[in-house]
Amino acid sequence: QVQLVESGGGLVQPGESLRLSCAASGSILVISTMGWYRQAPGNQRELVADINSVGNTNYLDSVEGRFTISRDNAKNTWYLQMNSLKPEDTAVYYCNARIKKTWTSRFDDYWGQGTQVTVSS
Repeated sequence: QVQLVESGGGLVQPGESLRLSCAASGSILVISTMGWYRQAPGNQRELVADINSVGNTNYLDSVEGRFTISRDNAKNTWYLQMNSLKPEDTAVYYCNARIKKTWTSRFDDYWGQGTQVTVSS
């Protein structure tokens, strides 16, 4: 079994910061891409940022320069530092990882349970 556990969401005012964390545990051989998605009410889930195994990152245009994704491979944990938050960043944020459990298995996608981020004055 593989489990992804998120933490760090909450309610903040515009311009403030939050850091999300996601820790993967269980039967894990290797994690390739780690990412963060978000879904606001009435919207589709969208990719916010991801980071591959060699540290290359990819960001949603609207968060570029404000959000930073990072990873700690030794801890199977990754982070999303969110600065200068805006009301339009309000959403449920989900972590995602492509995980290989054994040498003979394929990479599969796993998801966290979601954490609410609300930006409001």
